[in-house]
Amino acid sequence: MPSNPIIVALDVPDAAKAVDLAHRLDPALCRVKVGKQLFTSAGPKCVEQLASLGFDVFLDLKFHDIPTTVELACRAAADLGVWMLNVHALGGPDMLAAARRGVGNGADAPLLIAVTLLTSMNQAALQAIGLAGQPEDVVLRLARLTQDCGLNGVVCSAQEASLLRATLGPGFVLVTPGIRPAGSDMNDQSRTMTPKAALQAGAHYLVIGRPVTHAPDPMAALRDILQSINE
Repeated sequence: MPSNPIIVALDVPDAAKAVDLAHRLDPALCRVKVGKQLFTSAGPKCVEQLASLGFDVFLDLKFHDIPTTVELACRAAADLGVWMLNVHALGGPDMLAAARRGVGNGADAPLLIAVTLLTSMNQAALQAIGLAGQPEDVVLRLARLTQDCGLNGVVCSAQEASLLRATLGPGFVLVTPGIRPAGSDMNDQSRTMTPKAALQAGAHYLVIGRPVTHAPDPMAALRDILQSINE
């Protein structure tokens, strides 16, 4: 398990709020995630600001397009100096291979992971879009494809982490959103797990947003989560 497995999702509307939150956290205890809302509002400069504060940045834009477009987007993200970025596994093998080319394979290349299924998706949602099988079956197929294409890991529900860890080995990175400390609201997540349980199931990194960012004292909330993990 990494020494600081928590990635705090900075799902806020602008750079000022993101930087304010970052100042209330400790880069020695967490990494941060920049998603679509913040990146669309604030752009690459916000990523650079967060990096300048000492944070490893996970750029969560879930690229999903034709292979050439995704390759160039991944190259631009790598040039930005992010720690990790992601694409959609549903883009298929050609797109995944192009993403791998885009970030390169050097020692300073960011981690490249693929989204399997969004944690808001349940069985009814799979049926609505025509994907056959239970969610864990779809996730495993997409994770195998991701590994075969040379990516570092996947985003998955913590509920699938133990299956993926056993099937794909200890070196395949598992990043799990939908993490909720005991007693927290589920909000719009359908497949959730507590931080300690997710790590015990095989997750490497835990994406946690509102339980930290909406807390009166984000640093205290982060420390409480870390304590619950270590108990």
